[in-house]
Amino acid sequence: MLDFHFERRWWKSGIEYIAGVDEAGRGPLAGPVVAAAVMFPTEVWIHGVNDSKKLSPGRREELFDVILRSALNVRWGIIPHDVIDEVNIYQATMRAMTEAVSQLNPTPQHVLVDGPRFRGMSFPNTAVVDGDAQCFSIAAASIVAKVVRDTIMVEYDKQFPHYGFAQHKGYATPQHLEALRKH
Repeated sequence: MLDFHFERRWWKSGIEYIAGVDEAGRGPLAGPVVAAAVMFPTEVWIHGVNDSKKLSPGRREELFDVILRSALNVRWGIIPHDVIDEVNIYQATMRAMTEAVSQLNPTPQHVLVDGPRFRGMSFPNTAVVDGDAQCFSIAAASIVAKVVRDTIMVEYDKQFPHYGFAQHKGYATPQHLEALRKH
């Protein structure tokens, strides 16, 4: 159940600035990995925020705008495909997350990160397995990361229309695999 359980643990201990972090783009065959960091004022709730995978593209875009207006700060980090190829997707994801969090102002006092572990961040942090389905600030970050990445893939589609990036966003769909065979 998505709620403030994780944030409240830190708020109750006197920590005010808590950021949620998630990524989009670890599974596709093309495009960047994008991580977002979102920090809300204490107890700010946005109805409908959920794991981005559970929301329609239109609903994600609506919530993206509300998140940007409601949050204390929202930042994202983008690691391009050539860096992913060079360092691997895990390292690229960690870089994107670190980049997003390090841009936040005010500086977060604690970071909640989606996934089983996080390496490389100098901020106090807690990894939350399935965090985008359990933690409000991580779910908000998942929406931001997905919308930013999807927007990039739609732009790629304009440059490379024969791949169909606007439809599949770089994931290994039958359409994308066929385009790869052809082109």
